[in-house]
Amino acid sequence: MADSEIRSYTFGTLVTAMVTPFTTDGEVDYQQSAELASKLVDEGNDALVISGTTGETSTLEDDEKEKLFRVIVEAVGDRAKVIAGTGTNHTSHSIEMAKRAAKAGAHGQLIVTPYYNKPSQAGIQAHVEAVADAADLPVMVYDIPGRAGVPIEPETMIRLADHPNIVALKDAKADFAAITRVLANTDIDVYSGDDGLTLPWMAAGAVGLVSVSAHVASPQFRALIDAALAGDFATARTIHFELDPVVRAVMTHIQGAVAAKQVLKWQGVLPNSVVRLPLVEPGEAEIAIIREDLAEAGMVFS
Repeated sequence: MADSEIRSYTFGTLVTAMVTPFTTDGEVDYQQSAELASKLVDEGNDALVISGTTGETSTLEDDEKEKLFRVIVEAVGDRAKVIAGTGTNHTSHSIEMAKRAAKAGAHGQLIVTPYYNKPSQAGIQAHVEAVADAADLPVMVYDIPGRAGVPIEPETMIRLADHPNIVALKDAKADFAAITRVLANTDIDVYSGDDGLTLPWMAAGAVGLVSVSAHVASPQFRALIDAALAGDFATARTIHFELDPVVRAVMTHIQGAVAAKQVLKWQGVLPNSVVRLPLVEPGEAEIAIIREDLAEAGMVFS
């Protein structure tokens, strides 16, 4: 399959949900954010999610988010799509953020299932459609019941796929039967929202991955996705196994944003690993086990 065909989807096939770098005093570091975005695009990312879960959206102010959208669009918007994390559990607030994302020049928006308030499926559908209607931006829906408290049922997602602005789904439900039904009954672009499930989801028809671990291993994820899209599952499987300890290091011991920032600091990409409360930086025991996993993948830092 030609490279132009592989990357013809609205948001491409490899997307990193980008961390938000902070200064040592906890302010958003916009310059470092732009530099990280450029690095990720240089390494093969087709799009970036800004102010998603991994971007610590819950502790970013609205003005910080809008400025981040604008800064990243200015940095990489001519080479990659910028997907603004606009979704909250407050519909009118999400609508406002959708409008601000469009104003900032974002190429799309990520709308997460409303969290904490546990709406019905009808409520989820009405919320997502209201936010999708608020701006002329392609929408990636984010299904993550582990954080939201409720799943988006396949029937709901199938209905949402009829909305003209809803073009993609980031699936972090780890339910193969459910995603199979969505894939079989819609033309929506499905992305694995779990780094370790990229290969099986793509085998069923997903187009790629929205990743956290790709912060530290974008070229490998790029190769895995391209191999899977080309039907070369032997190569994709080999890379999948090679990436397993990286995914474990970043995704299974502590919160992904915390782990990703720590590894990026070890790699010399970020000057610090500062996060905002209620997140805290890893302790010695957590650092030790992350280092152990990374060493298994051949990534050793002094």
